Amino acid sequence: MNDYKIEAGTAQHIGNRPEQTDRTALFTGARAPGYMMAVLADGVSGGATASDQVLLTAKQQFDNFKPGDDPSIERLQTLLREIVLETHTVLNLNALTSKTEAHTTFVGLVITPKGTAVWAHVGDSRLYRFTRAECAVRTSDLPYVEHLVGTDKLPLEAAKNHRHSKLLVNVLGNSRKEPFVAVGFHENLAAGDTFLLASDGLWHFFTDSELGAVTSKNTPRQASELLINKAVERAQGKGGNCTMAIIKLVKPPKEVPNYTVERMRRAV
Repeated sequence: MNDYKIEAGTAQHIGNRPEQTDRTALFTGARAPGYMMAVLADGVSGGATASDQVLLTAKQQFDNFKPGDDPSIERLQTLLREIVLETHTVLNLNALTSKTEAHTTFVGLVITPKGTAVWAHVGDSRLYRFTRAECAVRTSDLPYVEHLVGTDKLPLEAAKNHRHSKLLVNVLGNSRKEPFVAVGFHENLAAGDTFLLASDGLWHFFTDSELGAVTSKNTPRQASELLINKAVERAQGKGGNCTMAIIKLVKPPKEVPNYTVERMRRAV
């Protein structure tokens, strides 16, 4: 039995944009007791169409997921990859009829009842894992850059500047290129571990140590309020959509013995 309980929450702020195109959600599996999933998507173009589709596909896939006794890390990573690829396919099919492409980033996290976390991401939204206040994991564009250099045979400097080319941008819904999915995992979760999924409208304004300090010292709700308020302040009227999901593992409360007192009968 895990020696922690999960506290989790999501939060958003529209920033200085006319529309909120980010989406985030927390799911439990209909056929996977004890499993949870967190998903975040940042709509890059086409409004919220693509990010809405991410949440729809993720919920459908997770509801159909049957883990069995002890699913491998690879199988859980495959689940997240399938969410990405199915969403990407749907977006491309929709683009054929609408004549307009809708793009989005993706971050997904699955936590199992046996204390394993598996995640995947596409694009510039981020996943962080903190051990108390220390940043142990921060997803980045580096795996994608290495992929471009190794697979597409691009020079390193050209790969580093991939965001400047529509052909090379790593998103779901790009008809010119399949999304590159970077994955990771961590076993033996414990109280004090915290995960943060964040769109660039949030993480852009903070250092890793700042995010770790805020999430470690506060509940998910308190932390999200503090981070959003500070992001809006630092944006100085130029901030974009700001979205996050916080999953925090904390020590369960101590059980208080519940004694009842009854008068004993006199022995005869």
